[in-house]
Amino acid sequence: MILRFIVNAIALYLILKFVPGFNHDAGIGTALIAAIVFGIVNMLLGPILRLLSAPITWLTHGLFSFVVNYLLFAIAAHFTPGFRASGDFNHWLAYLYGTIVMMLVSTLMERSTESKA
Repeated sequence: MILRFIVNAIALYLILKFVPGFNHDAGIGTALIAAIVFGIVNMLLGPILRLLSAPITWLTHGLFSFVVNYLLFAIAAHFTPGFRASGDFNHWLAYLYGTIVMMLVSTLMERSTESKA
């Protein structure tokens, strides 16, 4: 669990620094706060949204889970000070890129822990 938190914090820091549309001046503290908020949002809202969207996720063969992850990322970004998308870049697109990065990181973390178990 601590490893997942550290990896999420690093991923969120890299999103802040390299994904267009985010505040590139934000520091490690913002990424740590974002990792905490991201974990809380996923813990509290994630299961509810996944349960409510289960039928449509099943009908779309899992593709709707991307929409759920996007919503969770956007909510977490909204409630994290200094993490919101800013500037001239489209906010929706910035959150989309951030969601893709976090989904890739989450998939890699799950795969790496699966092989060790």
